[in-house]
Amino acid sequence: MTALTTKTSTVPIQSAYTQDAANSAVINMCQQAEQYGQSKVIKSHLESFGLAIFAGAFIALAFVFYITVTTGTIGPWGQVRFIGGLAFSLGLILVVICGGELFTSTVLSSVAWAQKRVTTRDLLMCWTRVYVGNFIGAMLMLLLILGAKMHLLNDGQWGLNALNIAQHKIHHDWSQAFILGILCNVLVCLGVWMTFSSKDVLTKAFLLMLPVAMFVSSGFEHSIANLFMVPLGIMLQQFASVDFFNAIGVPASQFADITIMHFLFNNLIPVTLGNIVGGALFVGLAYLMIERLKHSNANHTAPMALATLALAECIPAIDAHMSNQAISNQAMPNQAMSNKSASNQPNSDKPIPNVPISSRPMVSQSTTDFSKSHSVLTQIHHESNLTPSLKTNGRTAMPKSIINLTVSELMQATPFTLSPELSIHEGLMQLTAAQERGAPVVDKQNRLLGFVSQQDLLRCLWSEEYNKHINSHVADLMQTQVMTVSGNDKIADLVELMVVDREKLFPVTASGMYTGSRFMSYEERLRHASANKPSSFPVVNEGILLGVITREQIATKICSVMG
Repeated sequence: MTALTTKTSTVPIQSAYTQDAANSAVINMCQQAEQYGQSKVIKSHLESFGLAIFAGAFIALAFVFYITVTTGTIGPWGQVRFIGGLAFSLGLILVVICGGELFTSTVLSSVAWAQKRVTTRDLLMCWTRVYVGNFIGAMLMLLLILGAKMHLLNDGQWGLNALNIAQHKIHHDWSQAFILGILCNVLVCLGVWMTFSSKDVLTKAFLLMLPVAMFVSSGFEHSIANLFMVPLGIMLQQFASVDFFNAIGVPASQFADITIMHFLFNNLIPVTLGNIVGGALFVGLAYLMIERLKHSNANHTAPMALATLALAECIPAIDAHMSNQAISNQAMPNQAMSNKSASNQPNSDKPIPNVPISSRPMVSQSTTDFSKSHSVLTQIHHESNLTPSLKTNGRTAMPKSIINLTVSELMQATPFTLSPELSIHEGLMQLTAAQERGAPVVDKQNRLLGFVSQQDLLRCLWSEEYNKHINSHVADLMQTQVMTVSGNDKIADLVELMVVDREKLFPVTASGMYTGSRFMSYEERLRHASANKPSSFPVVNEGILLGVITREQIATKICSVMG
C-alpha cells in the first residue's frame, strides 16, 4: 500500500486566528491587536467619544495619585519615582479594565489599517475623536481638582510638586520631547499588547503595572497625561492665591514660563507625534512585519515546522505482527484505560480541529500558500505489507478494486465552495441551501483559502446574538490550518487516516516497548482506536482546489464493491 501524503497548509488568508502551539504568541497577539484596533475605529462615534472622555479622566486621576504619593516622600530618587509610577499605573488599569478609549493605546489600530480593515480616513477620524475626548476628560478632572483645592494639601507642598512637574515638562527641546514620547508609548502599547495574552482581569492589571511604572519613573512623556498635568501647572501659576505662594515660600514669577505656548510647542506637539510613532510604528506595525516575515520564511527555511502542526500527526512505523507479539509478551497489570469523551474530541466533520473563538478571528496578510507548503507523510506502516497482516474474523485483505482506487477517481470534482467576502449570514444560508455541513473557501482563481463549517458560522452568530448585520465575513471565521490530499493518493490509505488512531491500536514504541496500561486484545484495541481526523479533505494541486473527498463518498463506494 502506498503511503498517503497529506498537507497541512497555512493558506493566504484574509483572516486567521491560529491556536496551534507551534505558532508563536506574536502571531496570536498580533491578530488580536488587529481586531482590537478595528473595533476601536468602527465603534459608534458617540460611544467612542464618551469612552475617550472617561479615559482622559482616568489618566488625570492617575496623575493626581502620582503627585499625592510623591509629595513629601523622602528616599532615594529612583525608588520614590518607582512608587509614583506604580501609583500612576492605576490610570491605564482603569482604561483597560473599566473601558476607555485612550489615544496612546488607540494608535495600535495602525495594525488594522495596515491589514486594510479600516480606511485611512476612518483611522484619522478615530484618533482625532479620541484625542479630543481625552482632552475634555482631562479638563473636567482639572476643574474638579482645582475646585477641591488639592494644591493646598500638605501646606501647599502638593501644589508645589505639581508646579515643579509641569515646569520640568516644558523645558525639553523638541527632539528630546519627541524621543521621550516614543519611549513612553512603546511601553504603554507593550503593556496593552501583553494583556492580549490573558482574559483574566487581575492578570491584565498586573501586566500593565511594570511598563507604566517604568515610563513614569524614567521621565518618559505621555501626551494625554500632559493634557492634565501642564494645564494644572498653568492654572496654579495664574490663579493660585498669594497665600498659597507665601505658604510654599516661592514667588509666582518663578513659574512664569509655564504658558500655553511653551506647553504646545515644547511638549504637547512633539510628545504627541512621538507617542504615535512609538505605538503605531515601533509596536503595532513592527510586530505585524515580524508576523509577515515569519509566514514568508516558513516556506523557505522551515518547511517541516509548518508540516508538523496538530493535524499532521506522524503515525509510527510499527509492524502489526511485532506489535501484537510485544503486547502479549509485555502485558502490564490490569488498569482501567480511560477514553476521552466525545465532547473533548475535535469535530470530526471538519477538515481542521474545532478551534474555540474566545475572540473574533482577525485579519492577517499571510504570504504562505498551498503551492509552496511542505507535504507531510502520514506514514502507513510498511506500505502494502500492513493490510494483509491485519486479520479480523477470517478476512485477510481488502479487494484490489479498493486498494488501487485513487482519490481523483472518487472525489467530487465540482464541490460546493464559498467566497471569502460573503457575510456570515450569507455563508450560512448558502451552506444550508446546499445541505452541506462545511465547505472550502476559494478565491476567484479557485485557490484554496481555507475551510468553514456550519459550526464556525453558528458560533459567531450566537456570540453576536444572531444579529443579521454583523460586520464579519466568511474570511474572518474560516479555518486556515487545513489538511489536504492529492489526487494520486490511495483511498485505502485515506480510509486508514480517517478512521484509525494507530497509537491507540498499537501502543508500543518503535523498539517494541509496550506503552499501554493493561493488556487488551487486538479487537478490543480496535474498538477504542477511533481517529480524531476530518471526514472531508480538499484535494489540492499547486494550491488549486481540484475537488473534495468525503467519508460518505468512500463509504458509498466500499458498500457498492462489497455488495
